[in-house]
Amino acid sequence: MECVVLAAGEGKRMRPLTAKRPKVMLPLANRPMIEHLVLAARDAAINDFVFVVGYGEREIRKHFEDGSQWGVHIRYAPQRHQHGTADAVRSVRDLVTGPFLLLNGDMIIKSTDIADLRKCHPPCMSTSTTNHPGDYGVVVVENGLVTSLEEKSKYPKSNMINAGAYHFDPDIFDAVDSVQTSSRGELELTDALFEYIAEKKMKAHQLSYWMDVGNPWDMLDANLTLMGNLQSDLKGTVEEGVSIHGTIIVGEGSLVKSGTCIEGPCIIGKNCRIGPHAYIRGATSVGDDCHIGHCTELKNSIIMAGTNIPHFNYIGDSIIGTGCNFGAGTKIANLRHDHSNVRVCGKDTRRKKFGAVIGDGVQFGINCSINVGTLIGSNAQFAPNSYVAGCLGENAIIR
Repeated sequence: MECVVLAAGEGKRMRPLTAKRPKVMLPLANRPMIEHLVLAARDAAINDFVFVVGYGEREIRKHFEDGSQWGVHIRYAPQRHQHGTADAVRSVRDLVTGPFLLLNGDMIIKSTDIADLRKCHPPCMSTSTTNHPGDYGVVVVENGLVTSLEEKSKYPKSNMINAGAYHFDPDIFDAVDSVQTSSRGELELTDALFEYIAEKKMKAHQLSYWMDVGNPWDMLDANLTLMGNLQSDLKGTVEEGVSIHGTIIVGEGSLVKSGTCIEGPCIIGKNCRIGPHAYIRGATSVGDDCHIGHCTELKNSIIMAGTNIPHFNYIGDSIIGTGCNFGAGTKIANLRHDHSNVRVCGKDTRRKKFGAVIGDGVQFGINCSINVGTLIGSNAQFAPNSYVAGCLGENAIIR
C-alpha cells in the first residue's frame, strides 16, 4: 500500500511561522508535524510514501531524504505551482501503482485509524466531528455512504466533516482531470468527489481521533496530545537540586541547572541550557540549542530552536519561532481581564488563554510587555520598555 502525503502548501494561516518553512515542518513535540503522520502510517504497516512537495520543499527533502532513518521509503512529487489539491493529486499519477491512501500533511491521526482506512474498499473518505463544522467540508452520511459534501457552509447540515484522509484507486486520476477552477481560483479535490457521491460510491469511515492544525494556536493542543504518549528520557545532565515531576525528556548535551523545577509533560531538545531557578510548566516543548535562564517561567508553549529566554521572563500559551531573544524582564500576557476568548488579528482562537505568535529572529529589549493575542512577524525589533500589541509585520521596528 502506497501513501500519498500532501505537503506542498505554505500554510498562509500559519504566518509568520511559515515565512521560512512549510507548514508541515512546524514542530510539535519537537518533531515536524508531518513526521508524526509518517510514524502513525508506519505503525499501520505502511512503508512506501510519496510526498507532494512545493513551498519549502528543500527543508522537507533535507529532513527525510529517502526515509530510511524511519524505516520507510519516501519519493517526492514536485508541485511547482500550488493550484489546489486536485492538482496535487495529478502530480502523483505516475508514481502510484494501485490503490493508495491520501493524507493531508497537517493533521494528527492515529495509526489504528489509518489501518482501518486501509481496509475500507475505495473510494473511501474519512470523517470526523467538530463543534465548528462551517470551517470545513461538511458531509452527510447515510448507511455508511457519503450523500452530501459542502465546503465551508454557512448553514451546516451536520457536525460531521471531511477529515482529509482517503483511500482511492487509480480511477481518481480521471476524476481530477475533469475538475474546473473553483470560485477560489483553485483546482479542488472535493470537486472530483461529487461524481462518486452522486453515484453512491463514496464510503465513509469515521475516525476515532482527528485534529486539524490550521492556525498557530491549534499547535498548542496538538503539542499536548502528542506529548501524552511519551516516556521520560533524561539523556542530558540534570544537576542536584532540580525538581522534576511527570514525563520529562531532556536531550543529549543539555544541562538543567540547580533550583530549576520542571512539570511534565515537557520536552527539552539537545544542547540547551536550562536554569538556574527556571520554572517550566506542563505541555511545553523547547527546541534544540535554547537557553531558558534564571527565574524564567514557561507554560504550555512551543519554543523553537535557538531561542534565548534568559532572565526574569514569563511565556505562557504561546508559540515562539527560531532564533528569538527576550531581554531581561520581558513578559507575555495570556489572559484577558474580561476572560473572553482571545482574538488574534481579529480571529477568534476559541481559547480563554493565549499569549502570542512570534516569528523567527525577533529581538526584544529589556522589560518589554507583550499583550494577549499579539502576532509578530519575523525579524522584528523592539526597544527596551516597549509595549507590544496587535499584529506587526516582518522587520517591524519599535524604538
